Amino acid sequence: MIDTHCHLTDPRLGSQLRDVLDRAKAAGVSRMVTIGTSLEDDRAAIAVCKGRDFLRCAIGVHPNYSHEADLAELPVLRQLQGDASVVALGEMGLDYFHHFAPRPRQFEVFEFQLNLAVEVNRPAVIHCREATDDCLGVMKGFPAVRAVFHCFTGSPAEARKILDRGYLLGFTGAITFKKNDALREAVRLTPMDRLVVETDSPYLTPEPMRKQKTNEPAMVVHVAAMIAKEKDVSVEEIDRITTGNAMRLYGWTEADSVPT
Repeated sequence: MIDTHCHLTDPRLGSQLRDVLDRAKAAGVSRMVTIGTSLEDDRAAIAVCKGRDFLRCAIGVHPNYSHEADLAELPVLRQLQGDASVVALGEMGLDYFHHFAPRPRQFEVFEFQLNLAVEVNRPAVIHCREATDDCLGVMKGFPAVRAVFHCFTGSPAEARKILDRGYLLGFTGAITFKKNDALREAVRLTPMDRLVVETDSPYLTPEPMRKQKTNEPAMVVHVAAMIAKEKDVSVEEIDRITTGNAMRLYGWTEADSVPT
């Protein structure tokens, strides 16, 4: 199984990284994609992947940190993305739930990264919170960019809008929460070839593990189990399908390795 979105550089995971990776392996999670959120974090994500063929990373500037990014330094992403461990750009996008960064700056940083994704032919990991129409509006100008909307927590109608544009949806432990019937409906309407599973750890610990405050990649199996239940198939089938979907999106093949 692959956890397509985790934050191994977060101190809550990074401080116990060896144990986190061991627990993931024991749970059957054989691959992980760790996500950068700022230029500093991007460099750290690349470093975490060194010598670990089961890890890859995405690098970018999160919308909630876009106001802290020096626009003159954003072209550094072009250089960083050339590292063998990088499989995507992001997470990038728009966040209207929080109010950390002015919307004009979010748009500016988002569009820069989409332009770069076109230039270097990388898929994009999209952070979109309460901004579906505006995210899709921006992305309409970049039809060549393949993308996954990570940690989807929107409505079934919003899911349809994203799917109609050909993008993938990443589902987290949020689908296991008791009151999230609408989100489980979004799972049911998502075609199998558009699904990926993720933890977004250390956030969003799934049921039945919510008493453990820090989520980690090993727990992606609970996300897969809920999707299997909603799709009325086995967990093994969800593993096979979602792993294949992620590997194709990221161009990650069995033969790939990361230099030490």
